[in-house]
Amino acid sequence: MQIKEKPYVLLVAELIYLKVSEIKKLNPDFSNITAIENFIGTETYKEIGSGKFHENLMNKLKNSNFIDKITKKKIPKDTIEILQIQKEVMIKQLIQFPELYYTKSHFPLEISQRAFDHLWRMCESYELWCKETKQLDLIYLKIID
Repeated sequence: MQIKEKPYVLLVAELIYLKVSEIKKLNPDFSNITAIENFIGTETYKEIGSGKFHENLMNKLKNSNFIDKITKKKIPKDTIEILQIQKEVMIKQLIQFPELYYTKSHFPLEISQRAFDHLWRMCESYELWCKETKQLDLIYLKIID
């Protein structure tokens, strides 16, 4: 099977998806919900939520003169702008208050629930891309089923 080229805007979704999948593989009794909850507060979560992931990506792209290393084509300006917007959204959605995740009643705080919902949508988006590009072997969590 030929792997289709991933759009740059899917890189963060793929990273989140793979990290949540790793958590679930290490803990087979975890539900997808529990795996995503355990992803919150990890180093990867902090890197994405702080904007460092996108900053590193942009620096790599800048150093290559915005030429894709695989296709050897110039990365469109629209893609770069979308990555900037994505960075801002990640910072807002994954606001970092890990010590405030649950209230005394064990319900997630609104901020934590917003982060969880965003992570769920990122995983869902990745699975949809895998399904649309017929790369079903990359779907581990089966969120869209």
